Amino acid sequence: MTTSHRKRRFIQAMAPAKLNLFLHITGRRADGYHELQTLFQLLDFGDRLLFEETDAPGLSLHLLPDSSYNNVPLDDNLIVRAARLLAQRSERQHSAKISLSKHIPMGAGLGGGSSDAATTLLALNQLWNLGLDRESLAGIGLQLGADVPLFILGKSAWAEGVGEQLQAVELPDAWYVVVMPDCSVSTAEIFTQEHLTRNTTAIKMADFLAGRSRNDCESVTCGLYPEVEKALNWLGQYAPARMTGTGAAVFARFDDEASARAVLAELSATQKGFVAQGVNSSLEPELHDD
Repeated sequence: MTTSHRKRRFIQAMAPAKLNLFLHITGRRADGYHELQTLFQLLDFGDRLLFEETDAPGLSLHLLPDSSYNNVPLDDNLIVRAARLLAQRSERQHSAKISLSKHIPMGAGLGGGSSDAATTLLALNQLWNLGLDRESLAGIGLQLGADVPLFILGKSAWAEGVGEQLQAVELPDAWYVVVMPDCSVSTAEIFTQEHLTRNTTAIKMADFLAGRSRNDCESVTCGLYPEVEKALNWLGQYAPARMTGTGAAVFARFDDEASARAVLAELSATQKGFVAQGVNSSLEPELHDD
């Protein structure tokens, strides 16, 4: 007697980190959101996620043992919220087991939570055969965070609005040293600071390439988190250094991997950091049958 074995489909995906190569706040809307300009650089460094079909009803999120960070909330998490929002778009019941290998620190300005949410939307759209296009997925993602549409697009991009107006760009090859101070920065806290610059004049790509840009949040974050200023000063010994997003991570650009790794080797044992290559496109989630 033979028993049939139903193939279970699963998806493996990487959720890439991002850098804000600059961040200008150009205004504040009536609803309280800030208008901004930024240039997003995707990295070949990020979290890994596994999405599996399951006979058990509901959604479950599990942290894999090779994670660099173990303090991830598994019940109130952007991954779970993204999955639930997507499931609401369908008339059928959907279930999945999601496993996360977490390597992007939280509160670092590297987009880890937003990238995980976007990767969840992209992957479960495939696994559940929903057939939604990227524009629809980006609309769902915007409910979760302003950076989520970037990771739905999956390309390095020039961004305006609250960060959702995206234009894909091709950036030259570069390697980055990223240093992660031992603190977690609240984006909401930074954007409510009275002394935050909110009237920077809009620029063009040519202005950025000519060096006429900055991160408007940097001075405010450094004032609240001395660890960030210390990291900027240390990295600035080797190359021009800048904070990404509202912090806490800081970065410097190098033309080749060897130069970047030589600087990372100088980082003290009490500090965390990594080297990553900038990429213009992220990898698509891969659908498999076991």
